[in-house]
Formats: sequence, structure tokens, C-alpha cells
Amino acid sequence: MLVTRFNPFRELKELESRLFNYNLEQADESGISAFRPTVSTREGEFAYHIEVDLPGIKKEDIHIDLKENQIIISGERSFKEERAEKDYYKVESSYGKFQRSFALPENVDVENIEASSENGVLEVVLPKLKVEKSEVKKIAVK
Repeated sequence: MLVTRFNPFRELKELESRLFNYNLEQADESGISAFRPTVSTREGEFAYHIEVDLPGIKKEDIHIDLKENQIIISGERSFKEERAEKDYYKVESSYGKFQRSFALPENVDVENIEASSENGVLEVVLPKLKVEKSEVKKIAVK
């Protein structure tokens, strides 16, 4: 008789993985654990905003590139925590690369894109181009 431990959330995780076609933690082709950070996007009156949750990632490890009308946000995390007490020793580590890309709308001012990182949240501001409203020209019917 085979005994297995019951995990009530296993089926839910499998369903989520199939529906959204991703794993939060997965190995890429190099064998390094990859992760997919949570992203929020919103449109304001004057700009588009992209917020990426990157806890524990240094600003120096985040790269933002523009290529072929896309913005590509990538980087790498490395976390290692060692704890030594007199009766035990614990080491936890987490490593992984990430990359997210987004198509840029036509009305983005690519020359003035700004990015800032605070408290583990990267915010990229994509300002909109100012569209001058043209006057309506009336044409007389002859």
C-alpha cells in the first residue's frame, strides 16, 4: 500500500499553473531557478505606469531596455541567509533571473521614460506624447 501526504492546495496550484501557463518558481534552460515577478500596469492622464514587485533585489541588478517598440525589464536576484545558533545551523538561499516585456503604445514619449525603485517596488513611468488638438477646418460644398 502506497501512503502519500495529502496536500489540499496541490490541485488548486496545478489548475492555476494550467490556466495562466506559468510557474512562480521554475528552472530555465541554464538550470538556474527563475521567477516571474508580479506586475501591475495602469494608465493615468499623462502617463502609463508599470509597477514590478522585486523584493530583495538591488537597483544595480535591474535592467530596463527599449528594443523594437518594447520595454524589457530584466534582472537577477540572489538571496542568502545564514543563521548559526549553538544547537543548529540554517542556510536559506534563493537565486533566479527574470525578464518581463511589454509592447509600448504609439503615444509614449520614449525620450522621457523614468524608473525608480523603492521598498522592493520598481516603478517605470512612460509619459504620453502631447497630442496637439488640430482645429477643425470647414470645407464649403460647391
